[in-house]
Amino acid sequence: MPPSAVKAKLRHIQPLRALFLQETNFQIRYNACHERGWTDSYLLKIDDATVGYGSIKGREIADRDTAFEFYVVPPFRKLSSLLFRELIAASGVIYLECQSNDRLMSSMLFEFARDIRADVVLFEDRTATEHVMPDAVVRPRRRGDHVFEHKVEPVGDYVVVRRDEVVATGGFMLHYNVPFADLYMEVREDCRRRGFGSFLLQEVKRACYLAGRVPAARTGLENTASRATLVKAGLRVCGFMLTGRIAG
Repeated sequence: MPPSAVKAKLRHIQPLRALFLQETNFQIRYNACHERGWTDSYLLKIDDATVGYGSIKGREIADRDTAFEFYVVPPFRKLSSLLFRELIAASGVIYLECQSNDRLMSSMLFEFARDIRADVVLFEDRTATEHVMPDAVVRPRRRGDHVFEHKVEPVGDYVVVRRDEVVATGGFMLHYNVPFADLYMEVREDCRRRGFGSFLLQEVKRACYLAGRVPAARTGLENTASRATLVKAGLRVCGFMLTGRIAG
């Protein structure tokens, strides 16, 4: 029988997805889309044997127009292109999105898509830093702390306090696949470019590990200030989010 892609429930792909997560061993930016019901999944079959899966999501939540996960077990990986073509046909997707550190999906992107671009940088932890700021301290946020208005990130569970004022907040979110966590922070506008962000992330990383999670992060490609802060806090670039349109 020819290769095929058959729509399936999330629970049907979970054993194969466990293999995918074990093999990749890095943060999956859109991992939470599965848990939140924002995806459709397909089992990939050859001669009635299930050899992989593919998952799609929407560029907008209500849509299902973007392939973003694709896995084929190693003995059948030489047939990946045929299986991916079946996934496209069965799902009707018109976009492909992947992390550049996902080798299999990246190869599908460059084979099947055009107008490829990057918009987000992914970071992994590299080293422990020892930044010290004599006039500032990082501690858990307390009830009664006067926190400045945040414009981008949520108010974090940890704060940088300088002269009795909160000048930065941050924390880690758990929407990545276990054991990874997503670091975030925001520095008060008048206190930026002074090292508060990297000082905060250094301590948030420590708290993250103590909670049994591996710190990771992502930021916009054009956000040079955030990228510099992450690097100064001991992280390094590990990939990019790539998107492209399926070639007709």
